[in-house]
Amino acid sequence: MEQSERHNWHSFHLLEKGIITIEIDFQKYKIESPSVIYMHPNQVHRIIAFKKFTVSSWATNNENLNPEYLKLLEGITPAKPLVLQQEMFSIISEAVSLCLKFAERKQDKLYHSLLKDSCNALIALVVSQYLAQSKSMDKLSRFEIITKAFKETLERNYTTLKRPAAYALKLNISTAYLNECVKNTTGYSVSHHIQQRVILEAKRLLHHSDKSVKEIAAALGYDDYPYFSRLFTKVTGLTALAFRNKNHD
Repeated sequence: MEQSERHNWHSFHLLEKGIITIEIDFQKYKIESPSVIYMHPNQVHRIIAFKKFTVSSWATNNENLNPEYLKLLEGITPAKPLVLQQEMFSIISEAVSLCLKFAERKQDKLYHSLLKDSCNALIALVVSQYLAQSKSMDKLSRFEIITKAFKETLERNYTTLKRPAAYALKLNISTAYLNECVKNTTGYSVSHHIQQRVILEAKRLLHHSDKSVKEIAAALGYDDYPYFSRLFTKVTGLTALAFRNKNHD
């Protein structure tokens, strides 16, 4: 469990007892029960420390995930651990217990449908908790709505679109207005967010793949390898190789 992992599925973890310190995308979180955490596909994560804990986990891929839930999960970025109220913890915990019983019924003719539907039911319960702690769309300001749309667009296009103007074009607004909205909402410019998303993916690949720095640069849309190297060092304060070596120690 203390080895870093990176999966291509959506995973959910219900901490029922104990305390865990976990690192997700190079950010540390101390989680105390009862809590739940959602991890996006491809996030690098590892458990750093734990104490007498019980955790229940479930996962699914895009193919088996309810499309409505997939869209909602894409908007939860970054997904931080959520502390659960006792009543909601009891509901999710009971649902997990029931789903585990379903998982044992391999003889049932609709076994795979039962697994898929029960997993989606658990996901719906967790998503509802994330939504309860975020603003509803009708309460968002115009700046917040545009920033949310930008972040969703960035997540889909960061390997191909690197300029603020390209995102403004996709959102049918001016570059200046996009920058105004994003900076007002987050405190950072559009360029900052683009760079941070690209560098996050670079960190993931450096940490959890055998690709060379040049191959990673190409995968992230940079034909100019020296430029990518300078950008990585500027954002992180380390060269790409130094970052890889540090995180593999």
